[in-house]
This record gives sequence, structure tokens and C-alpha cells, in this order.
Amino acid sequence: MKIDTIIANSCRYDSMRFLIFSLLFLPSIVNSQSVIGSNGFAFMNGNYSARSLAMGGRTISIYDNDLSLVNDNPAILNEKMNGMLQVNQGLLPAGINFGAVNYVIKTKIGVFSPSIKYVNYGKFTETDETGRILGNFSATDFSVGTNFGRSINKVIHLGANFQFLGSNLDTYSAYGVSLGFGVMLTHPNELISGGLVVRNIGLVFKEYTSNAKTSLPIDVQAAFSFKLKHAPFRFSILAHQLNKWNIVYQDPTLKPSFDALTGDTIPVPVAGFGEKLANHFNFQVELLASKSVQIRAGFDYHRRQQLKLIERPGLAGFSFGVGMKFKKISLDYGLMIFSKAGQNHSIGISTQISDWLKQNN
Repeated sequence: MKIDTIIANSCRYDSMRFLIFSLLFLPSIVNSQSVIGSNGFAFMNGNYSARSLAMGGRTISIYDNDLSLVNDNPAILNEKMNGMLQVNQGLLPAGINFGAVNYVIKTKIGVFSPSIKYVNYGKFTETDETGRILGNFSATDFSVGTNFGRSINKVIHLGANFQFLGSNLDTYSAYGVSLGFGVMLTHPNELISGGLVVRNIGLVFKEYTSNAKTSLPIDVQAAFSFKLKHAPFRFSILAHQLNKWNIVYQDPTLKPSFDALTGDTIPVPVAGFGEKLANHFNFQVELLASKSVQIRAGFDYHRRQQLKLIERPGLAGFSFGVGMKFKKISLDYGLMIFSKAGQNHSIGISTQISDWLKQNN
């Protein structure tokens, strides 16, 4: 009973042609995997970049040497990041904490970034069917892997990642592997860029229990970014979960009601085309106040609809943050608002190891 409860809760022409082909056909290819079984390892779709968290979710279409964004799109990796170290730490409601560590190594064939991610869910009270306390147990998820990036030219940048996945819930455990792919297209004027990512294609080779059947949370995403030429603003729009059209939650307990005056049956509300479409989009903006300071904000319609409190929706679905660059380190802070009940805080620190070694020499 305990494990079931935890799991249940827990631009060139060729470049543009490639992107259009990917947008049209990749969702249908990966969708065949995502509909089998129930999704597990949900932590893989967490936000492991304080910058992208501040902008409402993934940031896959900005190419500006930010190592934390490699967790969103491996195609962002480039040679200028060689020797860079990035650490991200986040805090969720109820004391849950998560984090990621990335490092960059340049080679002759491309750029690699070994990566570790984890989520620590804390301690839980173990009870039997009668409610008698038996003790405590812990729960953690983690992944260990590497990202790879290579620039074909100044316009096309490709990336991929491989991860070994692990999940431990008391005495239960599950393990798997996943692959991801990314594409970045950058205009020579550096004002326009686009990204495409396919995440979490893989398999679970060890389940929590013998009768469990789990699939990975595959997600196909596409994004477009545009920086104003004469104003310090950059706007981005991200479309997520393109491998599944209807992601609107429908309460299975809802039943048709009756009009007290006419006696007519009032059917259960069903999401229309516009509602289904809106749930796929995330809107992002950055104010590039200076070379050292960036102010960020984002809005995810799907998150707002899923998590807002009906009577007091507040700022559910909105995110905010700031980035600051110092001489040798970059510091990012992100705040994602779930609802009146809780928020997600995240801090990221990046540095170039070679800068510290030069000083010591």
C-alpha cells in the first residue's frame, strides 16, 4: 500500500526544413512510447536551472554560453564553455530539495558535459494498515550521465544526452536509461534563435515491483527567441508536450448535473480546441539591464490551470528571477509560483575553473 501511494503521487533553408520536419514527424514517432504504461521518473522533467525556472520552465532556444541551460537543451553546449562548472540547488515545499552539477570538457569530436541530478524527498513515517507507526524511510531519485554538443556551423548546433536513472523508495527501487536530442538554430545577427528538444526516450529495466509497468515521461518541445535590436528585451515562447495533444486534466469524478429550473442535463465541461492549445505554451521574457544584470519572468498556462486555487488563484503559473555576473562567477535566482500553497526556489552558481587557476599561477 505504501509504495502504491508514493508512486501515484510521486535560418538557412536546409536548417529551417530540418526543423519543420522534426516538428511535424517527431511527435508522432515518440508518442507511441509515451502512451504505454504509466509515466515514472517524473523528476526528469524537473527544473535544474535557476534561470529557466525563473522563466517558467524550459529554456531551449537561447544560445549565450549559460551552462545551466544544457540541462534543457544539450545543443547549447559549445567550446567557449570548456572548463566551466555549474551547480544548481533548489527547494520545493515540504522540505524537498533537488540539485544538479555540470562540468564541461572540450574534445576533438565535440563538447561533453558530465552531469549529476538528484531529488531528495526527505523522511517519511512508515505505518501498517491500522496506522501503527513502524519507523521512518526515505525516498530519492537521481540520474548520472553526460551531455554532448557539436556545432555544424554558425547556424546549426546539435546535441544529445545519455542518463542512467535511479529511484529508491524505502526498500523499493527502479532503474532505467534515457536518451535525449536537441537542435539549436541561431541567426547570424544573434537576435533570433530557435530550439527543438526530444527528452526522455528510453526504458526502465528494473521496476519497483514485479507487476509494475512504467514508461518514461517523454516530452517533445520547440521554442523561439527574439531579442529586440534597439531595446534590452528578449522574448521567448516555448511549446511543450508536443507528443500529446490533449494535456488538460479532466476530473474523473465529475458527473453531469441538472438545471434546477428547466430540468435539463448539464454535461461535464470538456476542453475545446483553444484550451487544449493554450495548455502547451510557456511565455518568457528577459530584461537585459546590463552585461552584469538580467531580470526574468515567465508564465506557464498549463501550470496555472493545474495548480491554481479556484477561489484564490493569485500568481499561480508565474515565475520570476534575476541573474548577476561578477568577475569570476555568475549567480542566478529563480522563483516559480505553484499556488498559494507553495513555491519553488532555486539558486545557480557558475564559474570558469581556468579563471581561478590563472590567479593561483
